[in-house]
Amino acid sequence: MAVVLSGLCLLHCLLLPFIIVVLPLLSRINESHFHAQMLIVVVPVSVFAFALGFRRHARKAIIAWGVAGVGVLVFGATIAHANYGATVDTLVTMAGAIVLATSHYFNNRLTRHVAANSTAI
Repeated sequence: MAVVLSGLCLLHCLLLPFIIVVLPLLSRINESHFHAQMLIVVVPVSVFAFALGFRRHARKAIIAWGVAGVGVLVFGATIAHANYGATVDTLVTMAGAIVLATSHYFNNRLTRHVAANSTAI
């Protein structure tokens, strides 16, 4: 679920500018509200997913990358948007989404690897 949410966040960041150009009615959407609302979902899901994964694989580096990804998302949706505008918000949020999605991928992969090896014994 966490990988899907990160992917949806990235998809939103990539497609929204095109949708706004094509459909002028959507230009009234306030970008910062969507990112702030997404954080309400992304942070708890990520914490849950990384906690479950860490219990299996105990890799601190994966958790550190996940924390970094969430931190970049929070920075983009709050400080970057308020101080540098929606364009910087979008770029920073995309970078955070990529880091977070990648860390979720490796968290999931390591969790499955450990689970497969523990049942094979």
